[in-house]
Amino acid sequence: MRVLALLALAVLTGCSSAPPKNSIAARQEAALEANRRGETYVRHGELDNAARSYREALRLSQSLEDADGIAANAINLSIVRQRQGRFNDARAALAAVIDQPNLRFSDTRKTQAALRHALLDLDQNRFAEAGEWLTRAAKHCGTRCALSAAIHNVSAQLALQGGRVEEAVISARAAQEASRSSGERAEQANALRLLGIAALRAGDFAAARPQLEQALEIDREIGAPRKIALDLLALGRAAALAGERDAARGYYARALAVSEADRDTIGAAEARAMLDASTGK
Repeated sequence: MRVLALLALAVLTGCSSAPPKNSIAARQEAALEANRRGETYVRHGELDNAARSYREALRLSQSLEDADGIAANAINLSIVRQRQGRFNDARAALAAVIDQPNLRFSDTRKTQAALRHALLDLDQNRFAEAGEWLTRAAKHCGTRCALSAAIHNVSAQLALQGGRVEEAVISARAAQEASRSSGERAEQANALRLLGIAALRAGDFAAARPQLEQALEIDREIGAPRKIALDLLALGRAAALAGERDAARGYYARALAVSEADRDTIGAAEARAMLDASTGK
């Protein structure tokens, strides 16, 4: 997180003067440290502690009117709250960016906030609202920006949820091309996973597998446990649809192990349900 140096005026007892530089620097350093703690807690799956750290970093950034710091910590806090299934809290965190017209946030930060809102709505099957937020994200992004691949991938997810498989493929391929240009490995993996899932929806198991395996390889390289679990679940579905029950159970068991190791209770519950269903429990 990059914290900007902003000047403010403070009223001291008996007189007015600029605050000591070390006071501003101390708050900036405290915000950075709180942000770093949040990142560490996320890596260890300690989401309650991560939320507290990001909330403190957000408060400190707000006290300095540091727009970039506010946006970074609000978005991080929203991601954590979404992972916890606390959707109202996730939206409330984004309000620190979306509902603050008097602060100047960059187009990149506004795009990120709108995308997060779209993903929250997608997670709750609020497809119309997700589409509206995706349109806002694309408007902030412009013709082409660093988040183009992410926008295309969210568009592909929305199309898949609506049963529009061909449209999803077009968006995922656009994301794949944009991610290659920008070097965004995470978005490249997302595009491959979406292409694999689209192939499954079309009944083409042979086409789905290599794309899902490529996504898994990238997610392993970049160290993304939640995405690794998603790749394994999709590979399990591919195996199940191809009639390979033992292979499917193996994938589901691996996804469960990854989710439990990552302390991802929601992901673990999904993997366990699929594993139980595959064994007839």
